[in-house]
Amino acid sequence: MALDTLRTNKLRSGLTILGIVIGVTTVITISSVITGLNNRVNKWVTSMGSNVFWVFHMPLIGVRPTTEMLTRKKLTLEDVLALRDIPHVVAADGSYRHVNEQFHVGDVDLKYKGHKISGAFLAGSTAQTEFIYNLSMTAGRFWTEDEDLRHAHVCVMGHDTAEELFGADDPIGKEVNVGPGLYTVIGVVDKRKQPFGSGKNPADNGLYFPLGTFHSLYPEIKDMYISVKYDDQRNKALVEEEIREMLRVRRKVKVDKPDDFEIFGPDSLSKLWNQLTGGLVLFMIAVSSVGLMVGGVGVMNIMLVSVTERTREIGVRKAIGATKRALLLQFTVEAVTLTALGGIVGILIGAVLTWIVYLLPIGLPAAMSTLWVLTGFTVSCGIGLVFGIYPAWKAANLDPIEALRYE
Repeated sequence: MALDTLRTNKLRSGLTILGIVIGVTTVITISSVITGLNNRVNKWVTSMGSNVFWVFHMPLIGVRPTTEMLTRKKLTLEDVLALRDIPHVVAADGSYRHVNEQFHVGDVDLKYKGHKISGAFLAGSTAQTEFIYNLSMTAGRFWTEDEDLRHAHVCVMGHDTAEELFGADDPIGKEVNVGPGLYTVIGVVDKRKQPFGSGKNPADNGLYFPLGTFHSLYPEIKDMYISVKYDDQRNKALVEEEIREMLRVRRKVKVDKPDDFEIFGPDSLSKLWNQLTGGLVLFMIAVSSVGLMVGGVGVMNIMLVSVTERTREIGVRKAIGATKRALLLQFTVEAVTLTALGGIVGILIGAVLTWIVYLLPIGLPAAMSTLWVLTGFTVSCGIGLVFGIYPAWKAANLDPIEALRYE
């Protein structure tokens, strides 16, 4: 009966469920983008090492630094060496970075035989950074501890930097001009994954030096980032507490005072990302709710019209024994069928839009979520149930004699 009603009023039914279609399409499309980005970010965080802690003298994630944080004592290489002696710690690295202070991007010019590229960032670290981040080399090698100690004029290039500066030429053994000095390229790091879609990873646009070499080049840079890799996830809490205790002792933090440094891990990046996508989820719910509410009102309106048009039919059914419950069920099923059809159409359109977004040049990693598909369909059915109850109740409570007299 419900399908017969839909077939006889195809255009009206289509216009009625338009709001439902728009609402569900919005849910599917936005949730697919969010799901794809979440998957990409989780893979990127995992690639950085699930068993790594980072230490800095102030918070870097989700906090606006206070004056007290900005004036804290900086971490040092001696802190790095001390952390290497902690049980279960397999490597510890200290690093410096030279970037544009305002925009936090590279702003250094690199030159090779008259060819110049701009916008590279420079970094200096110990030899253990290769092991901590499982760096893969496409050519050459990483520097040694000895080269670090004697401030050797060597460097390792990011994939994009090497490609842009040398093109098809082999960069190994070539001397690059950075500032006042020449530095021999001994290795090229393999291309790294881009966490938010296609395009370049900023980490590939860098030039990396031994820590001592970098310090000789930029002695004024004091902000050291420490990376600590431990052996097993089961020792995570223990290692974190040992790091905190050692640094508090070394930095002479009083027992009643809070830490004057920050320890964070990959889960901190995931939490920050979840906070950001939480805003997108709220936006998605707000936008889709408008469409669903409009669709719900449309369904109620069309069902009330349907009840009016079929008043005589309802009277006949009641006269031959139809119960209130049967009529209530009939009109409720019609409303739910109408909105369920809108939900299915919305899911199909959302799937097509997800596919289009995935294929766009920007390369957003959209991926449909079964949870959100089921949610969209369930909500569309729920809209039909909620907004179809009153018309169904009205039909079920018509007086059969009055209904039969209706023209």
